[in-house]
Amino acid sequence: MNTKILQKLGAKIKETRKAKGITQEYLAEKVNIHQTYVGKLEAGKSNLSVLLLYKISKILDIELSELFNFK
Repeated sequence: MNTKILQKLGAKIKETRKAKGITQEYLAEKVNIHQTYVGKLEAGKSNLSVLLLYKISKILDIELSELFNFK
């Protein structure tokens, strides 16, 4: 598995979350996952489902495609 893409995706989620002033705790609560799982996602240590990515994008108030806007 290519973990680089998970790391880039996680970094993008973290960057966007922080820019919007959203805590890991708030994000976790809104998408119905544990706060420690948010940390793992942001570190690129866990594979996300499309449904979870969609939920995260809605809480972050961005288009799903924006989460993949990285180099």
